[in-house]
Amino acid sequence: GWKDAINITIINFNYEKMQITWAARELFPNKNVSFSYTFDEGKDKVWKPCTTYLLDQGYNSGCLFKTEGPTLGISIRNNNGSKELFSKKLKSDFYIKPNRPENVTFFWKEDTVTVSCNKPERAVKCLRLELQYKSTLDKGWQSRTSTCCSVGDQGFDPRKCYSFRVRLKRLVPYCNVVNYSSDWEAETFWMNGTLLDSCDDITSQSNTVIVLSCSLAVLLMMLILLVLLCKWQRLQKSVMPAIPDPKCIFADLINDHNGNLQEWLDKTDHTVLQTKLEYEEPECIIEAGSQQEDEKNSDKQGPLEKIFTFSGTAENSDLKATQLACLLPASNTITSFAGFQILMNDDMYVTI
Repeated sequence: GWKDAINITIINFNYEKMQITWAARELFPNKNVSFSYTFDEGKDKVWKPCTTYLLDQGYNSGCLFKTEGPTLGISIRNNNGSKELFSKKLKSDFYIKPNRPENVTFFWKEDTVTVSCNKPERAVKCLRLELQYKSTLDKGWQSRTSTCCSVGDQGFDPRKCYSFRVRLKRLVPYCNVVNYSSDWEAETFWMNGTLLDSCDDITSQSNTVIVLSCSLAVLLMMLILLVLLCKWQRLQKSVMPAIPDPKCIFADLINDHNGNLQEWLDKTDHTVLQTKLEYEEPECIIEAGSQQEDEKNSDKQGPLEKIFTFSGTAENSDLKATQLACLLPASNTITSFAGFQILMNDDMYVTI
């Protein structure tokens, strides 16, 4: 009973090689053991010693040998082979681990993907083809299983990049007593039916597009804000014009005249009068005559001729009245002369 209680691991690699392993340090501490096997039955059994041992810290922990038949007998003995420590008879076909799928192909049709591979030479009915896939947005793998040797699924987004991997599995318990599967076929990357080297390139391109889009959006927003700010300043100037600073207007009053208002006014009036005289057209003459002569001249000149009579200025009240005869345009006009304003139109003259 103790001999059958030893826990061993048995793997038949696709009907080609057998691997038997045991826990050497736990089962046989500080002892080395020998291993032998046979595929024969009956009285003519021929035991073959192990030629390829698997070691664990220098102690024999397993044996690797060629598969030669469906029925296998194994025996573990002490180092010199004089005492049997463990023996077992088993069906090697119940411990098969299949090879990876061969010639895997992908077929895309709209949102449906079908994956297929070549059929193995033996026990196809005991095999299942498993497909696993995930997109760049998925955290874990999604799995689909079908009979050998084609499996498919639908609902794939053509805008996403997917990772695919496939493997073969043995049916349990009809074909295997242990749930063995093949190693995964090399992982491939697909996007809308196109084979890619990696999904990382697509992710980096997407990130670059996102960064560029955000940058362009920020620049556009800044441009719009600048345009709105300029328009707002223009609108503000048109609605609420800026009030001039009195310091600039009366700079000469403060700087040149030390705040003396009368002196500044006298100088300002003199300057205005001189400027007016310099730029006035020499069309006006001063005449001393009777009103009849003025009326005759007025009749001759027509409606464009206006006569203005000015009284003397406030500084010289003894000056005589003076008449100014001017040829002026036929329109309302305001003229400043020696601090006085004269309003002229087509039908009247004003004497001040």
